[in-house]
Amino acid sequence: MKFLKPHTLKEIANIIKCDYVGEETFPVLGMNEIHVVEPGDIVFVDHPKYYDKALQSAATIILINKEVECPKGKALLISDDPFRDFNKLTQHFKPFQASDIAISKTAKVGKNTVIQPNCFIGNNVIIGDNCVIHSNVSIYDDAVIGDNVTIHSGTVLGANAFYYKKRPTGFDRLLSGGRVIIQDNVDIGASCTIDKGVTGDTTIGEGSKLDNLIQIGHDTVIGKKCLIASQVGIAGCVVIEDEVTIWGQVGITSGITIGSKAVISAQSGVSKSLEGNNSYFGTPADDFRSKYKEIASIKKIPEILEQLKNKS
Repeated sequence: MKFLKPHTLKEIANIIKCDYVGEETFPVLGMNEIHVVEPGDIVFVDHPKYYDKALQSAATIILINKEVECPKGKALLISDDPFRDFNKLTQHFKPFQASDIAISKTAKVGKNTVIQPNCFIGNNVIIGDNCVIHSNVSIYDDAVIGDNVTIHSGTVLGANAFYYKKRPTGFDRLLSGGRVIIQDNVDIGASCTIDKGVTGDTTIGEGSKLDNLIQIGHDTVIGKKCLIASQVGIAGCVVIEDEVTIWGQVGITSGITIGSKAVISAQSGVSKSLEGNNSYFGTPADDFRSKYKEIASIKKIPEILEQLKNKS
């Protein structure tokens, strides 16, 4: 998430009332999660296990809960609770804006686009030309939808990321200030849920087709011309490259990459990155042919045990 204008390190420190290490005029351009940070961004870290990863990332401002040696060309914001203060910054720069009308006055809708009754279109939403938005679709603030997109009834674009920190009193939610981006010529089925990014974008690539009842987590990027069947669940921060086919009831864990033109068979569980141009099946998902050979071998176990028993 980029700020509307550059800020200084001192200005940001004043917002969250914390100390800082670095020149007070050090430029701050935005804030992001570690997998999408760029120079000028704030990233937060609150566990020693991840200090080095944050300090060596592309981010140039690190919101951290301990004063450490600051790498050259970077600055620190010293907070007793970086998670809380990252939320404060999201709330400051991207506050929730309630709407009392079905289609926000700040939304932009393209030519020949049809929006059926009972839809909600939030603030600053952009919808392109020749789209069809069927009834009871909710499109939250700041979503961007390209041309020739069809979205079927009951789908929700832009719900909060499923991202929590456990506290002694319960769970604190990390506020979501990102967006959902749907590129041109995408079809989205009924009752799908696509969560917005925490600070970045959840993206569905051009020409991809989604069936009904699909969940896509925050900051996930789906490439061009992908086919995703019903009841697939994709966690946050997944990269699915172009022309991937995912059949029904596949579950995909967070933070992995599925290579282009991969095919994942129904009811598979994907727990690690998979190379492209291959077919996969099973839990954990593996090469299709290897998995079926494994299943065939397992089926022979009772026969082998019986043979051993007879020999004894």
